[in-house]
Amino acid sequence: MREISHKLAFAHDGKAARYSDVFDPNNGGVQARVALGDKALLDLAVEAAKKAQPAWAAVNPQRRARVMFNFKALVEKNMDELAHLLSSEHGKVIADAKGDIQRGLEVIEFCCGIPHVLKGEYTQGAGPGIDVYSFRQPLGIGAGITPFNFPGMIPLWMSGVAIATGNAFILKPSERDPSVPVRLAELFLEAGLPEGILQVVQGDKEMVDAILDHPDIKAVSFVGSSDIAHYVYKRGVDAGKRVQAMGGAKNHGIVMPDADLDQVVNDLSGAAFGSAGERCMALPVVVPVGEKTAIALREKLIPAIEALRVGVSTDAEAHYGPVVTAAHKQKIENWIQTGVDEGAELVIDGRGFKLQGHEEGFFVGPTLFDHVTTDMEAYKEEIFGPVLQMVRAESFEEAVSLPSKHQYGNGVALFTRNGHAAREFAARVDVGMVGINVPIPVPVAYHTFGGWKRSAFGDTNQHGMEGVKFWTKVKTITQRWPDGGSSGDSAFVIPTMG
Repeated sequence: MREISHKLAFAHDGKAARYSDVFDPNNGGVQARVALGDKALLDLAVEAAKKAQPAWAAVNPQRRARVMFNFKALVEKNMDELAHLLSSEHGKVIADAKGDIQRGLEVIEFCCGIPHVLKGEYTQGAGPGIDVYSFRQPLGIGAGITPFNFPGMIPLWMSGVAIATGNAFILKPSERDPSVPVRLAELFLEAGLPEGILQVVQGDKEMVDAILDHPDIKAVSFVGSSDIAHYVYKRGVDAGKRVQAMGGAKNHGIVMPDADLDQVVNDLSGAAFGSAGERCMALPVVVPVGEKTAIALREKLIPAIEALRVGVSTDAEAHYGPVVTAAHKQKIENWIQTGVDEGAELVIDGRGFKLQGHEEGFFVGPTLFDHVTTDMEAYKEEIFGPVLQMVRAESFEEAVSLPSKHQYGNGVALFTRNGHAAREFAARVDVGMVGINVPIPVPVAYHTFGGWKRSAFGDTNQHGMEGVKFWTKVKTITQRWPDGGSSGDSAFVIPTMG
């Protein structure tokens, strides 16, 4: 059986005390096992990073950018291999796997411009003969803890900015689909990144805690569920680290009476069911405004959902594939039953879906609920599966209040032709990322990604300039070059620029 190990800057025999199974979601079988590291292994990785990082930080930004350019070209050259590897462990279809990697590459493209981004500030003549300037320096060693649902994109979001700004970076990917991060680290080395600057350590909670507690790791970036994000944030901050911890979501799509319903249904099909709903920016709640809108939307949604094709991840005609594990499949189906028990109308039931020839695969059919209410646990919590819930609103005011009052505040979308309504909605809704006729409002790489409320813990978002700020610290220098004269007076008061 194939074994997946770490990618380290030192010789490692690959033997581990503990292993975790890696499944093929298409057939339910175990395809590999991954070695789970411990604190001792992390200590060795940190020591290697400490030795390598000062020299990397001293490399000028333009040369660091060249590594990013080389890496981008190598990933594009190996895109098919990476997508198939990702798809085989996660279950998302090949086209979606390529999109996963491409969205990560867009952050790498941003990092190719790191020389410009790192330019500091300068004030000549801030005081009599005094100039003041500032610049950004790397923190030293950073770490990333990434989820199963984007094994290409999110590791690249974190590692690209951290490395481009001069840090060493230790990545702990999900043990459910760990192969792509290892392959990406190999391509970084091939692109010219020095040994020790990017290392991959495999593991579970034991490794997470070791990262959070390690005194030489200065910053940690995390993406996962909200409860774990809060745990990571608190433990990391208590240990004196910078932490950005992105959590769960329950994104709403508000449909105004003037919306183009054909476009809405097309957008909802992809946003709610793409990648089997295993996205923190999925759109699992649709809110039609007014009874007439709800009836018309439901009438169009049902045949569209029933026409969705669920297939193996290599099926080019499939809209989505299996979910990641049998346990996650069971969790999704339990939430569907919870919705039924709470009184929601189950319009389309995706439980018990079997794909011929792949009966043991982790497939869940598309599911639609109507008449979902805000007091239902199935509405309050993140299901993270191919389940769309319809919550009917009587007015625009009620529609704005639903995502605003929800415990999560990651993303939201408004479908309308009315510019005034769109402007009001964007200004007032209490959510971090807003789409206007855009169902999955993930910002472009040179902007920044981050939710509000229980969707994010910490003060700094992912990628863009927010990412640069997170992985660097500002140093400010106030300088004076005396002309040789001196009054001989000593200053016993706070200096001013007057």
